[in-house]
Amino acid sequence: MPSRISGKVVSISDSGDAITDLDHARLEDIPRDDRTSIECGGHTTLGIYPADHEQPEMTYVAILGKSGFLELSLIGDSAAKFLGLKVDDGVTIKW
Repeated sequence: MPSRISGKVVSISDSGDAITDLDHARLEDIPRDDRTSIECGGHTTLGIYPADHEQPEMTYVAILGKSGFLELSLIGDSAAKFLGLKVDDGVTIKW
């Protein structure tokens, strides 16, 4: 049976990243690879990346943000504008 953690988007950064209420410590034991899916606002991404990742432009990623929380980002664009992510959207992590 897969494991799951739920949270929500609590703010949108100036660059359009969705910042969640899921802090790094809570995500410590979750696999970082493509066994882990992150869903928010009807969009899903696989894996959790460090803040200094090297993913290509227009890739939707979940990162361990410098904010200390999981952040959902669209590389080179605004996840909030392009994907419609907003404050209070639910976030579900499954592995």
